[in-house]
Amino acid sequence: MNSLKSDFLRYLGQTNPAPLRVEIDHAQGCYLYSPSGKKYLDLISGFSVSNIGHGHPKVKKAIRDQLDRHLHTMVYGEYVQAPQVQYAKLLSKQLPDTLNQVFFVNSGSEAIEGAMKLAKRHTGQHELISFKNAYHGSTHGALSIMGSEYYKTAFRPLLPSTKLLDFNNFDQLSLISEQTAAVIIEPIQAEAGIIEPEVDFLKALRQRCNETHTMLILDEVQTGFGRTGTLFAFEQYGFIPDILVLAKALGGGLPLGAFIASSDLMKELTHDPVLGHITTFGGHPLSCAAGKAALEIILEEDLPGKAKADGEYVLHNMNHHLITEKRGKGLFLAFRLQKAEQVKKFFDICPENGVLFDLFLFNDDSFRIAPPLIINADERDEMLKLISKCLDKVG
Repeated sequence: MNSLKSDFLRYLGQTNPAPLRVEIDHAQGCYLYSPSGKKYLDLISGFSVSNIGHGHPKVKKAIRDQLDRHLHTMVYGEYVQAPQVQYAKLLSKQLPDTLNQVFFVNSGSEAIEGAMKLAKRHTGQHELISFKNAYHGSTHGALSIMGSEYYKTAFRPLLPSTKLLDFNNFDQLSLISEQTAAVIIEPIQAEAGIIEPEVDFLKALRQRCNETHTMLILDEVQTGFGRTGTLFAFEQYGFIPDILVLAKALGGGLPLGAFIASSDLMKELTHDPVLGHITTFGGHPLSCAAGKAALEIILEEDLPGKAKADGEYVLHNMNHHLITEKRGKGLFLAFRLQKAEQVKKFFDICPENGVLFDLFLFNDDSFRIAPPLIINADERDEMLKLISKCLDKVG
């Protein structure tokens, strides 16, 4: 083991007993490169962070330009900083009129925390409802609404007054009541294995929240910014959330999260108490400059439309005798194999064959395909060949 990999295990806090430990020296486009020059096709995109690929020149220029102006100046929300204001304005212009004010934070977990606080502040209620096999982050509050007891047990007690419903269960929507401050949901469940909502399920959820005066919080951390074939996935399902949570691709490759609501709703965090939510580094000027440049690229190049077409192509052409089911929209796809053991073997085989992907938290018999949205036709076909080659080695 080389010294860097040894130091990686010695000095960095670890998340699991067997990390992948692929050493990355640099990245460009849809590829990651090792120090020796080995090339890996990136089918993870940093879990939908790198929607515009790696090292995009427009994003790098935006970062350099802002770097020459200033870095951190003051706790978020006090000074007028052009990158924050300009990016919030551009984001708001892409969203419905009721989602017109952005509160920048540092990550998706923090955005979920802020959204839950805003919902409690507005409704005066305490109950939080989420869905089984949902993932909304690992901070204390976000963990409290995670849809898997396995990841929660060791850290209890967590937030009280939480409840889990079954995704796509219309009958259980009646469990949402006047005591429910918020329902938190992904438009497409990510870590469950790319599970789509049934027809009108999200509309029915929206209607029930209206009836009970419950805030509907939509987690588009993984599905946002063109990943599913529209700029935001909720556009495909005919409803509008009260609070929209974004992160990952929001920062164009730098750390950034946000929760977005109406200005009237967001105003409630400014009084009784003041500083109802606050963050030091939220909306960091470098992150906002990078994120704005990335969103401009997504819009100018119609990457959502491209993702839709590419996803249809991959679903049609990804065929192998081990694949028993195909799921997803755009370049947010899952492929089920005959056995979970085959997925683990496939995962182990892929890096040595120059392709990287990752596993789902709550679905062990499927693998994920989520490359950068800029993937071109040659790279797309190379991806299909590499996956087929690796699956052949599985058996």
